[in-house]
Amino acid sequence: MSGNIRTQGGHGRLGSVLSGLAVAVGCVLFLGGFVWGALLYQPYTVPTDSMTPTLDVGSKILAQRIDGDEVRRGDVVVFEDPLWGNTTMVKRVAAVGGDTVACCDRDGRLTVNGTPVDEPYLSPGPDGQTRASGTEFSVTVPAGNLFLLGDDRHTSLDSRSHLEEAGQGSVPRSTVVARVDAVVWPVKGVLDRPKGFAGLPGGISEPGPVRPLLTAIAAGAALILAGGAYGPVAGLFTRRRTAGQRAGEREKVGT
Repeated sequence: MSGNIRTQGGHGRLGSVLSGLAVAVGCVLFLGGFVWGALLYQPYTVPTDSMTPTLDVGSKILAQRIDGDEVRRGDVVVFEDPLWGNTTMVKRVAAVGGDTVACCDRDGRLTVNGTPVDEPYLSPGPDGQTRASGTEFSVTVPAGNLFLLGDDRHTSLDSRSHLEEAGQGSVPRSTVVARVDAVVWPVKGVLDRPKGFAGLPGGISEPGPVRPLLTAIAAGAALILAGGAYGPVAGLFTRRRTAGQRAGEREKVGT
């Protein structure tokens, strides 16, 4: 009997050590993930429907803090430009400095330096046709600037609305404060980088570390819950085992 008790006690101590270790590692992952995320990312709420269907109005997004020089074509960026009202806005980069961006080709597509760009995120218009813009334009973007468009080309007020201004509607790279990496509510996950821009010089950007960051936070939460649950669960099984042993002893005495 005494040998069994020592074995169970050893298992209990080992379980306690492992559960404590799980909680400690979980806290490191969970809190570390939040700290890492706070340093790299800024949460925003999408203010308008100009980026639908990619970003719905009111969506909660995570945008990686970056320098404007890191921006590539196809990126969805957060920027603040005094000429556009000095408010925080979200648009997609259609062209960068030196590009000639125009619309539309015979298939209704945007062209950058004469190369048609497929944009599968665009929605058809009231006539059922999908066009990159309802208005024709051709702009050569000044060096150091970006030409920005909303994904809802029917309602978005973007670079097309500022064609008569300096820079022909483009904005300086320095106005960019972040690049959108993920939509956390409603849950859409990490934004895909548009392949339509991939064949152009410079290619497209790589997603930031949002996936490993969210994985670390989720794994940390799971370890904390699992480690914290060990004590109550082990105690429940111990009480049930003890009650069973006592019932067995009473039956033997009765016999």
